[in-house]
Amino acid sequence: MSGDARGVDGSGGRGHAVVIGSGFAGLTAARALANSVDRVTVIERDPLPPGAARRRGLAQARHTHTLTTAAQQGLEQLFPGIGGDLRRAGAVEVRLPKDALVLGPAGWLPRFTSGLTMLSAGRDLIDAVLRERLRTEPGVHFLPGHEVLALHPDRNDTVTGVWVRARNRHRPGGWDAERLIPADFVVDASGRHSRAPAWLAALGYEPPPETVAASRTTYVSSLFAPPVGHVADWQSLLLMAAPDNPRQGTLNLIEGGRWSVTLALGEDEQPPADHAGLLRAAGRLRHPLLHDLLQSATPLGPVYACTGTDNRWRHYEKLRRWPDQFLIVGDALATVDPAHGQGMTLAVQGALVLDHVLAGHGTTVGLAYRLRRALAHRLAPAWQASTRHLRTRTAPAPPRGLRARLARRYTARLAARAATDPHAATRLLARLQAAGPLAAVPRPAPPPTSPAPAPAPAAARWPAPPSITHGAHARPRRAAPTPPAIGVATGSARLHPAGSSAQWPAPAPAGERRHP
Repeated sequence: MSGDARGVDGSGGRGHAVVIGSGFAGLTAARALANSVDRVTVIERDPLPPGAARRRGLAQARHTHTLTTAAQQGLEQLFPGIGGDLRRAGAVEVRLPKDALVLGPAGWLPRFTSGLTMLSAGRDLIDAVLRERLRTEPGVHFLPGHEVLALHPDRNDTVTGVWVRARNRHRPGGWDAERLIPADFVVDASGRHSRAPAWLAALGYEPPPETVAASRTTYVSSLFAPPVGHVADWQSLLLMAAPDNPRQGTLNLIEGGRWSVTLALGEDEQPPADHAGLLRAAGRLRHPLLHDLLQSATPLGPVYACTGTDNRWRHYEKLRRWPDQFLIVGDALATVDPAHGQGMTLAVQGALVLDHVLAGHGTTVGLAYRLRRALAHRLAPAWQASTRHLRTRTAPAPPRGLRARLARRYTARLAARAATDPHAATRLLARLQAAGPLAAVPRPAPPPTSPAPAPAPAAARWPAPPSITHGAHARPRRAAPTPPAIGVATGSARLHPAGSSAQWPAPAPAGERRHP
């Protein structure tokens, strides 16, 4: 079936659903809806690129992305076999902490098989694989180059369609005339800049109350080619923040053999504008390993900064009056600090909530209240984890009650023990990955009750990383005789066309490349 929208008149069978936005949340919501309705139309304001090329309007795609264990499990329920599709397209599977070097708050985590994994890939590649799978669904169609202007109301507080206009550079203003697309269910997955509050206000509904927790964290990212002859017994590097150093550094191997590097800078720190500044910022991390790696690597693109990292929750579930057959998901509902890596996990779990409720109800009518409450219940644990130590508009200071103190004390002891105890390390990594309660994670032995020792001098605090290829005790190795083939990406050529973000841009001149 073609990816163009045809026959979107809302007639026949189990009905027609519209999804606003073709990002990760929109794609997963469309797949969930396809189980309960005959046709799904995904409306996207911008053109959809071929394969894994960069999509306009997705600025966060420039930063490091991973699919957590929970996200992978949820995607497999929605898209059976999607993990294999992602790996064949070039995504890198990382067993945690077996295939990673993780510097926890109290030292390097031991390397072992914990059962936790993550898939590391560029955001463009992940979205492209999901789009390709959706295009094979006979009832799912994409409508790119269309902007949603308003919701179409009906009797008894109901939404029965959306008003759209198509891009047309030959018309005055660049748009065609408005037209109505009828629908039996509408999902807004248009992201953090969602216009749903304005759409609802135009229909006479109250704006939702909001909770905002300012993180004041700045993220900077860039892509690198590893040094010629680089050999490593790991695929991911994470230098976590600590009380004495709030900065965090991440390096992940992604498709095409590239490194995706993201630094989280502290409060009031100016983001670097170039690679020299990025290198200086990496030198201020808790350990010099990432800095040393980037010194010998070749930049493959500019440095991108992200400063809009506030946690924001629009509490639609608290509105007493709400139009039926309309739902808001993903970043349009709530955004959490990227440091916790929960955005895609929450999107998947929101789609599973939608799928479960629709399957149990048998119709798209009369579900608005139940769906809003279910999504809020699913979101609450991740929100609490992201904002526990931040000021919010509803809570002007971090919580100071007994429960909050006990939680902070347990987390500190768990982090201290994770450097030597695999059970505690598994628990700590699960807390980093999980977007919800940790009841499913095996509980480690109780943390020691003895007081923590006094901190050691910085020079002696962190021993060499647990690696035979890096650190003071690394085995000597010879460089490879030939450099890697830059510009040749792994995986499906259909997902990696020329100009794709899955390919390496032109490297720096040979004289500027450094050897390890």
